[in-house]
Formats: sequence, structure tokens, C-alpha cells
Amino acid sequence: MKNLVLGFVYTLLVAGANPALAGTADIAGLRDGDMKKLVIHDAPQAASDVTFEREDDGEAMSLADYEGKIVLVNFWATWCAPCRKEMPQLNALQKEFGGDDFQVLTIATGRNSEEGIKRFFEEAGVDNLPRHQDPKQKLASQMGVFGLPISVILDREGREIARLQGDAEWDSESARAIIAALIKEDAES
Repeated sequence: MKNLVLGFVYTLLVAGANPALAGTADIAGLRDGDMKKLVIHDAPQAASDVTFEREDDGEAMSLADYEGKIVLVNFWATWCAPCRKEMPQLNALQKEFGGDDFQVLTIATGRNSEEGIKRFFEEAGVDNLPRHQDPKQKLASQMGVFGLPISVILDREGREIARLQGDAEWDSESARAIIAALIKEDAES
């Protein structure tokens, strides 16, 4: 029992000394339903600096362009049925939280035509998310994305703090609570 208490106190001290760990520790208890699949890293991990194509003009961008915000990066494809299900939910999450502190960043990876992506968004009722592309899957490969959908949460410094493989209910109370906690925690740090 003494070791258990000492372990708990040590964990609290470490989390308190490292704000990045404190924020992710706080969200662990908010996971419910599909969000239980969210794997929270013990320490922030470097994200790839490989570029992807910006919607409409194809200009090169990287995840570093979003530093300063909590970012939910969603790797998806037009042929992916679970992606079709969760995209409207990601759209709702962006509408609720999007702005200076948070961004849902959607990146179609692999062979997805620009017209196919536009049609996918129209059919799914998605009107508030970017339509970026990673046609040669360079970013997806660097980020260890080997199935779709995959969602990665980045902290304000552009480091990966959590990952969810497969689809999830991103408009659920649990998902919204996690995003709200991350925004609040990082804003206070």
C-alpha cells in the first residue's frame, strides 16, 4: 500500500513539473465510449515536417504551420466508409471549437481526386473543414499512418500527444470534453 501511495505522489509531482504531461493526464479520465480508443502518449512526440498539399492551390504546407493551436489531424480517404461516418462529426467539432486555439486538420491521403474530395464533403454536409491532400502518402508514412481513419492530436508546439486509430464519435460529450480540456490546459500553461 505504501508503494502505491508513493507511486501516486510521484506521478502527481512529475505531471505537475511537466505541463505537457499534466494536460494529457487530465484528459485520460475524460475518455468514454469510442474515445477510450484514444491513446495518450507518456511524453509528447515529434511530428513529421514532411509537407502536404494545401486545398485548391496545391501549395506545400506542413504541420508546423499550425503551431500555436491544439490540432486534431485526421488522415482519411474518399473510399473510406468509416471516414464518411466521422467527417460530419469532425465538422461539428471544428464549428464548436475552431479558431485561434483549435483546428481540425483533414488530410486526404493516397489517391483522392480534388473533385472526389469536394463531392465527398458535399455529400457528407462538411462545410467547415480544409480539404488538404497527401497524394503520395509521404506525411502519412512519416506519421505511421497505415490504416484509415487515423486521428492525431498535436499540442501547441506541434508535438503529437495522442492518437486514435479507426473512427470515433468526435461530436460526443467525451470528445468535446477532451478538446475543451486540452485547449484550457494549454492556454493556462
